[in-house]
Amino acid sequence: MNFTFFNSLFKKNKQDLQLPDSLLVKKLKEICEEKKLLLFENKTIFHHNKAFFVPLFILDPNRGLYLFEYKEWSYDDLKNATITKAKNQEVSDKSLSFENTHEFIKKKFNELTHTDGVEIFNFLLMENLNADEYEHLDISFKELLPRERVMFNDSSKDSILQKLRDVKKATPTLPKVADIIGNLLIQYIICHDDGTLSLCTQEQRDFIDAKLTSHHTLFSKTSGGKTSVLLLKAIFEKLKNPHLDITIIEPTTLACDILKQKLINTIEHAIVELDITSIHIITPLELVNKHLSKLKRPLVEDTLVIEDRLMKSSFHISDLILCDDSELLGENFIAYLHHIQEKSTLLLVTNQEKEDTDFVFSEIYHSLHTQVFFEQGNELAKTLHLIAKILKQHDAKDILVVSNSLSKEKLNDDLEFFIRDKAILLDSSKNLIDQKLDSLVLSTYEQISGLHAKFVILLDICQTEKMRLDYAKYIATDSLYLVYEEECEVIKEFQSEYKNQQNSTRVESTT
Repeated sequence: MNFTFFNSLFKKNKQDLQLPDSLLVKKLKEICEEKKLLLFENKTIFHHNKAFFVPLFILDPNRGLYLFEYKEWSYDDLKNATITKAKNQEVSDKSLSFENTHEFIKKKFNELTHTDGVEIFNFLLMENLNADEYEHLDISFKELLPRERVMFNDSSKDSILQKLRDVKKATPTLPKVADIIGNLLIQYIICHDDGTLSLCTQEQRDFIDAKLTSHHTLFSKTSGGKTSVLLLKAIFEKLKNPHLDITIIEPTTLACDILKQKLINTIEHAIVELDITSIHIITPLELVNKHLSKLKRPLVEDTLVIEDRLMKSSFHISDLILCDDSELLGENFIAYLHHIQEKSTLLLVTNQEKEDTDFVFSEIYHSLHTQVFFEQGNELAKTLHLIAKILKQHDAKDILVVSNSLSKEKLNDDLEFFIRDKAILLDSSKNLIDQKLDSLVLSTYEQISGLHAKFVILLDICQTEKMRLDYAKYIATDSLYLVYEEECEVIKEFQSEYKNQQNSTRVESTT
């Protein structure tokens, strides 16, 4: 019998060979957990219009990529066989595809980074073959499948780890983990405005991989990466099924524009062929007006109203609706979403924790490095003082002040001769192109969806809904200032909360 060592490309659909959760795979998972290696199982790499399936690979940040193939070949299957190389063969359970996997990965690295990326090392998982049996196989096996690259069913964790380490001496000069994975698995990488990349957490990756079939809820704090991951989920679903209709709902026109720009940046980084106009990013008002237009009813201009007629008529806009910041949109609108998606899929994203939540992002990013200051005194005077202090070392565009509408107008009047560049009165109902956010921004709590700033000053705290405060307190990336004239229960809760966040948020009081 002759077994051919195939170099062929993995095909999608029926050609994708899902990796079984075998004893050897379990040992690899344990090793990765203990040694802080990243294991990726049954993943698809997208590049241009191609989808390349890889059953298993591991990233060793100090060595490179370990590429694995699992085979159920037993000694009885192989004892009278020889093995040779062959070209242009389809992948099956009787084939290996190391060379084409290398070629695909290196091609993607070259287009993205103009380098071959990191070294790739091949390994074979032989669940039904032990080390002694291997010694009795034909010499052709040992030439193409050397012992040091084969994991046998009697291999110990120590011997497996040693084989992984023997491929190359550890080096600290490899690219960052996010940069390596970011060039392979675009579905797990968040592209930031400054061009840096972040790898999604395991919770986020599990959500992106999850099959959404009905109505679901995702809980995440404001700085849990929810909006970026929501976008990655939409992109991943479209790459898997280009014919899928997807709509993302953001609370404001400005938030929609910010997400659309992030979508463009992500697709440009990924080098994948995807029609960005096929992912619809709209406001609740736009969604309702599409329904009203279908019913030939007058459109809504400013205030979102859910007519009884809308709740009584069917309306299919998308196979999948992803609704961001759902806690800000009102119970009537959420009930409306459940109605129109009765036979389709709906995901509600919220920063309000509930018992029946399907997905949870427990990590918070910005607050890990954000300083929090409690400032007591006349709110407008204290805010002007803070702005003057910040402006001594930073630009006006780094500052965002959030308040109610009245305080927003008063601050704008006071700031007219206070800063060189005129303050910007944010209007989240306008498009991003119509308002340059290149100076100090004054906003209300209802307008801040999608915004972040280095320095955020919160006013009118004791008169603001807690759910809006819960959103606002996480949008600062450097320092958060809570300004108040008199203590109230909300201030006391915040003081207690930040005091208890040891080693995560440093609290300083200047009251």
